[in-house]
Amino acid sequence: MPEEIPEETFVIVGASLAGAKAAQKLREEGFAGRVVLIGDEARRPYERPPLTKEFLTGKDPLDKAYVHEESWYADNDVELRLGTAVTRIDRARREVHLADGERVGYARLLLTTGASARRLDVPGAEQDHVHHIRTADDSERLRSALVAGDRRVVVVGAGWIGLETAAAARGYGNDVHVVEPEPTPLHRVLGPELGEVFASVHRRQGVDFTLGDGVAEISATAVVTSSGASLPADLVIVGIGAVPNTRLAEEAGLGVDNGVLVDQALCTSDPEIFAAGDVANIQNPLLGRRIRVEHWANALNGGPDAARSMLGRDVVYDRVPYFYTDQFELGMEASGDWAGDYDDVVYRGKDPSAYVSGESDDLEFIAFWLSGGRVVGGMNVNVWDVTDDIQALIRSGKPVDRDRLADPGVPLSSLI
Repeated sequence: MPEEIPEETFVIVGASLAGAKAAQKLREEGFAGRVVLIGDEARRPYERPPLTKEFLTGKDPLDKAYVHEESWYADNDVELRLGTAVTRIDRARREVHLADGERVGYARLLLTTGASARRLDVPGAEQDHVHHIRTADDSERLRSALVAGDRRVVVVGAGWIGLETAAAARGYGNDVHVVEPEPTPLHRVLGPELGEVFASVHRRQGVDFTLGDGVAEISATAVVTSSGASLPADLVIVGIGAVPNTRLAEEAGLGVDNGVLVDQALCTSDPEIFAAGDVANIQNPLLGRRIRVEHWANALNGGPDAARSMLGRDVVYDRVPYFYTDQFELGMEASGDWAGDYDDVVYRGKDPSAYVSGESDDLEFIAFWLSGGRVVGGMNVNVWDVTDDIQALIRSGKPVDRDRLADPGVPLSSLI
């Protein structure tokens, strides 16, 4: 049994996956004090990937996205305050102010406030047929608009959200056109080599692309690009990234720069305040730099580690970033964070250029991004049960033999 921790109040602002998992970990670690989990949405904590994947495509009901059963919070003595906005953090008094005037004191405070969808700043962007997707309400509204099919859909942005929503829209029988200012989808994340693979996957399913062009205006019936092209649109989906919700931290005087600045133990510039999930800009000792990660695995792992840190445990948050996606016939997992900082790409199995050119339908491979001979990122496409080995290769920091890395006959575990 875990050692029981003396009673005091721990407050978690952000009823998100990270926040819910932090509350769970506090109880698992023996914390016997008061746990208050506060969220401004009316729904209990849920996972966000289904909003653009299983729920949006109609494969799963939204109920499957919830982190815990409704009864879990009462059963574990977690005070769940929903539909409640926190308006201020008073660090001197160690309390948070709620919109209804109530104040809740804390011994430790965790910020898991997440991020908000970045808005498109062009004329017409606030019309009712323009959709952003960040919350369950957003996803429900978008799905209702897509299910009828036979609509002209323009997706602005060919990042992960843009491509996943494009796939969902096409799956309902809509005409889909994606507009992206970069030369390929996912250009900044994957580089041109793999970005073109995703473009090919979508084109084979009837998705059109306008690349190297932005959006200048949205009318009731069309999207006008920066070059003057007019794309017919019954509805528009904007997927151009997210902005961390740092207002509370910034107004409280905490260190903020593209997220709430935290150390490797997920502690902010105030030793009694911690941050995790999308909002946290973490000093990652494995990568040797700061990184803010918006993906599911970071919330899943960061919340519990922040809870352990709040309890005084020795925490070093040095996770390898991880992400997954499903788009049409492509299933993918990616590990690492190379963000263009690489000098070589090695393919294990077939080079996907044959798929891009139309010479092959084979879409099973692993791509490795190398820098100075070391693996800094890996992406397995329709190849499974290799993530642990890919992450171990990244963590090792050792130079690898390029030919052996490319050879499917050589176990990845032997390269670590």
